Amino acid sequence: MRSSRLGFLGCAFLCALVAACTHHAPRSSTEPSLASGEHQRILNGVRLYYRIAGEAPAERAPVLFLHGGPGYNSYSFARLMGTRLEKNRRMVYLDQRGCGRSERPWDGRYSLDVLVADLEALRQELGVERWVLLGHSFGGTLALEYAARHPERVAGVVYVSGISDAASSFSTWKRELERLYPGRLTAAGTSGDTSDYAQVMRALRGLDARTFFNQLQFRNAKYQQKQEALDAESGLRNTGELSQALFSTELPRYRFSAAERVTAPVLVIGGRYDYSIGLESMKTLVKALPHATLLEYEQSGHFPYLEESERFEWDVTQFLSSLP
Repeated sequence: MRSSRLGFLGCAFLCALVAACTHHAPRSSTEPSLASGEHQRILNGVRLYYRIAGEAPAERAPVLFLHGGPGYNSYSFARLMGTRLEKNRRMVYLDQRGCGRSERPWDGRYSLDVLVADLEALRQELGVERWVLLGHSFGGTLALEYAARHPERVAGVVYVSGISDAASSFSTWKRELERLYPGRLTAAGTSGDTSDYAQVMRALRGLDARTFFNQLQFRNAKYQQKQEALDAESGLRNTGELSQALFSTELPRYRFSAAERVTAPVLVIGGRYDYSIGLESMKTLVKALPHATLLEYEQSGHFPYLEESERFEWDVTQFLSSLP
């Protein structure tokens, strides 16, 4: 959950241009909908970047990767794990609105509803009947929400270290903050909002918040260094805009409440040492979903595909092979 100084984008010409595009800019009639390579399309009123790679029989549903953050990008997953999965499936790597190489919306429209609508606009643009959603962290949240709202369009879900119950995750933050910085919560006081999220945010004032969240996410510093090297290689950054919008509105109170509507098989993968999410919320989610399996990675934190890459590739490949 990275953030940095916010930026702002807006101009009258861009507003008029996007408003004129009611759904999406048409692709060339000669270009296949799942053509390999980089693409940019105006979908749901914003120009989205996505890249398609991999080979698979036409009847196999493509896999859409959904990154976390909120506000991150798809680059590091594509480099770390995507090339392995591309051997058996067509992969679609999307940068969500305001993230990575996608446009920051001129009107500041950021919400779960809008982000899910972006995904459905992309599916229609690609012309696929069904696809598989592979979501990491906040991307797992989007995968669940889409699968509940469009169950007929989802062949399967791979849910990795996702947010399904914010209160449960914030309770984990609070516990870890007290363990790492004893007495910090008491010193911060309890005036105002007494939720775990608000208490942790108050206690982090004056501390390096990035260091704290890295401690929650990485069991071993070498994996943090590898992740950061890929971030530098990408040249991309998290503006904090999407994160700010969601954490100031929906995410602090978020709890996934439509489990019965997710009819597709769901593979849930969580790291034992992921204290940014916590395994308890993932275990609860699996019990609520009609067709879900939990795999606990004993040597991983928040990034199982980085920390136990061989196992992750095997588990996900086996799950995908069981789907249409």
